[in-house]
Amino acid sequence: MTDSTTAATTTTNPIRADRVRQVVVAASAVIAVIGSFIGSGAAGGTPIQDAAGGALSADATLIAPAGPAFSIWSVIYTGLLAYAVWQFLPRQTASARQRRLGYPIAVTLLLNAAWILSVQAGLLAVSAVVIVVLLAALLVTFVLVVRTRRRGQSWVESIVVDGTVGLYLGWVCVATAANLTSALMVAGFDGFGGSPDVWGSAIVIVAGLAGLALAVFGGGRLAPSAALAWGLVWVAVSRISGELVSPLVASVAITTAIAVVVVTVMIRTATVLRARPAAR
Repeated sequence: MTDSTTAATTTTNPIRADRVRQVVVAASAVIAVIGSFIGSGAAGGTPIQDAAGGALSADATLIAPAGPAFSIWSVIYTGLLAYAVWQFLPRQTASARQRRLGYPIAVTLLLNAAWILSVQAGLLAVSAVVIVVLLAALLVTFVLVVRTRRRGQSWVESIVVDGTVGLYLGWVCVATAANLTSALMVAGFDGFGGSPDVWGSAIVIVAGLAGLALAVFGGGRLAPSAALAWGLVWVAVSRISGELVSPLVASVAITTAIAVVVVTVMIRTATVLRARPAAR
């Protein structure tokens, strides 16, 4: 058992700082959800796909996913709200794992809201910076999730903590690629004269490589790969059925999504098989 795993299992008596952390996480979740309502247009704001001059719409760039892809946010927000409630349980209040994860997750929630507000304000360049910072914060959080996971943890914790962070990170990988591509195009970047289809395919491949890296580091965790593959499939759908058609990008996106899922499952299977003798 590693030191990080041992630390993750430690639970001491609650202190005032634990209560403060819980409140900060819950407040951050509420702010993020309010931001999502604004971003959807339900609270009077401009829907994300129409904000910033439509720079993030499904047909704005070759990397933009089709509209239905964004339904994954409903799952992610549900998981984040579940985490905000779950971390108030007595057994989690003074948990060493939650002490390490609480504030990093809260930071991602606030950055999420900041990203929505920047897009709503039409500040596409700012939104690109914010989403890169959000991706970095999620990577840090994911590292902590992996390193503090313990054997025998409940399935509820595996879903609410590990699963939610994994989905969140996997989707933001795709969203970052789309956002940066839009910001560069609006800024006038022409790909040094190269073919847009080739550039689009290259960006998709980079996103896929990120998914493979997460699979290797996480020992074949399914959530990040599932969310990333989901996004890539909808990029392919958008390139086939949308106004901005690109058979090349569509085929590369589908192939990359399949590769990420297959490799992740293989790594997951190998990880489980290696763990079995140790559990006996």
